[in-house]
Amino acid sequence: MDNMAYTHSRVTDERQDRRSRGHRWRKETVELAAVFAAVAAADLVANVVVHGHDGPVLLVASAAAMLATALFRGWLAHRHQHGPPGEPAAPPGGPAVSAPEEPTVLWRLRTSVSDAPGSLARVCTALAELRVNIVSMQAHPLPDCTVDEFIVRAPGALPRTDLAAAVAAGGGWDIWTDRADAHELVDVPRQVLALATRTALDAAELPVALRQLFGRATIRQYPGRGDSTPAGLEGHLMRLPLPGGDLLELSRPHLPFTPTEFARARALVELDTVLGPRVPAVAARIDHPDDELTVRRATPEDKPAALAMHARCSAESLRRRYHGPVKDADRYLDHLLDPRHGQTLAVETADGRLVALAHLMWDDEGAEIALLVEDAWQRRGLGVDLVRRMAALALEAGVRTVYAVTTSANTGLISTMRRLSAPLDYQVEDGTLVITAHLAEATEKLPAPWPTR
Repeated sequence: MDNMAYTHSRVTDERQDRRSRGHRWRKETVELAAVFAAVAAADLVANVVVHGHDGPVLLVASAAAMLATALFRGWLAHRHQHGPPGEPAAPPGGPAVSAPEEPTVLWRLRTSVSDAPGSLARVCTALAELRVNIVSMQAHPLPDCTVDEFIVRAPGALPRTDLAAAVAAGGGWDIWTDRADAHELVDVPRQVLALATRTALDAAELPVALRQLFGRATIRQYPGRGDSTPAGLEGHLMRLPLPGGDLLELSRPHLPFTPTEFARARALVELDTVLGPRVPAVAARIDHPDDELTVRRATPEDKPAALAMHARCSAESLRRRYHGPVKDADRYLDHLLDPRHGQTLAVETADGRLVALAHLMWDDEGAEIALLVEDAWQRRGLGVDLVRRMAALALEAGVRTVYAVTTSANTGLISTMRRLSAPLDYQVEDGTLVITAHLAEATEKLPAPWPTR
């Protein structure tokens, strides 16, 4: 068998050598014939030019024809730049101009797929057929399937329905889509570590961290229910007891929570429990001609000074701030000064008296702001300063809207909200006025809440 293969190979090599020699012989013959033809043509032209009657005229006419041809090609090249069809011509002396890129949008996509080899590949192939690029992906394993979550970049003209239909064609079910933004272009471990760091520095960041981690989730805090309600996960509802006896409840009607998300939320709450109440030591000076004023984060230890300020305030000021009986104003302070319920700013004089309190309280996707300025310090610019600082703190926490609840008679707060230089919405119900400020358009106009170090 080996001898037969060797003989066949040798015969094949000999045939290839004969073909190669024949090809070289034909090529050399053609080249030699072309040389003879060129020499004969050159001799003919020379005889016509030198010995013919019209030789010089023919030579000049040939030169003119060649010059005209060169000029015409130059004009044509200048008018129609060379390049592939459909590409715009490059400007003279400048870089080539590429075709404009198709606009794209970011989507957050979640789907359930079977826990079998190739399931994820089929979904990715279906997305690729629509020119959808997967930017990031994470998997949430469940007992009977896997929930895959993507951040994708899709063509701007692609409808949401077509995106979901492609995932369904790839084998996905329970499909959920929502628009995403550039802030979500970060890997999940890094995002969780960043949120844990913010929570460790400030107890008020826990609800904000949970909202950023889970997207559009409703977060409610119920005082006194944590001791009787254990931590648990029930589809669209997550319950987490907090230190101090409160209960934190997260709900997301459009999308059930996964065990992986529950574990992340529980880890953040356990971190908050271990560290205890904490408020960052930040402060700033307020320029005021009458006194040396300092604005800082308030703590539960400020309750005696806050009670003393209440005693100096008029009944009307307390009623406008707390929207209820004046005698109930003092009992709100324990809740407002607890850093887990939001951020409270205090304005302090040189001798340690509090003359103003401002509260920023997280509420679903927005935040409520409330303000109390001692009567003797009203209309001196403290309210505007505090409201602008609270709006800047809300933006730092990723909250894009803040609102204030008051009455139409509280012209001072209405004027202060207008100083935010942000679009305002007004809603009146049963004599209550709700002013909502959209902060996205006022980002550059708001000062930093605290001086940079």
